[in-house]
Amino acid sequence: MNENKVTFGLKNVHYVPFDSKDFLVTFGTPIPLPGGVELTFEPRGDLIEFYADDMLYYAASNNQGYDGTLSIATIPEKFAIDALGEELDETDGVLNELADAKGKPFALLFEFDGDVNATRHVMYNCSASRPTLASKTKTSSAEPNTNELKFVSSPIV
Repeated sequence: MNENKVTFGLKNVHYVPFDSKDFLVTFGTPIPLPGGVELTFEPRGDLIEFYADDMLYYAASNNQGYDGTLSIATIPEKFAIDALGEELDETDGVLNELADAKGKPFALLFEFDGDVNATRHVMYNCSASRPTLASKTKTSSAEPNTNELKFVSSPIV
């Protein structure tokens, strides 16, 4: 099978809510997060280095998951409810961000194109923080806004 020399693009971004009880993890159905613009992951955890006998005696990776950032066209209401713990007021249709809202864990699924094959990824046990809210006035050309969603991906325990 031929391997990619390069990857590019971002598509098919989905999230999957899950529950974990008594060491059993149950995933829901993937839900689309349309409008993915950019996705970055920074590794968490340092390289452990131990020196003895005047040399590097032991080295190991300390994998603590990733810090992620997803730039997206707009954050779907369902994601705000499912993952961020916001509540929809059925009477007036307002999405409320509660002071004591508890976010729920989810897996993040996404795909990169390549010169030969697409590559699909899954980041398990993600927890998202409240997104950045920003906008700017229109000028002679209207540039679409994006929203930035920060999250942590860590091992499932």
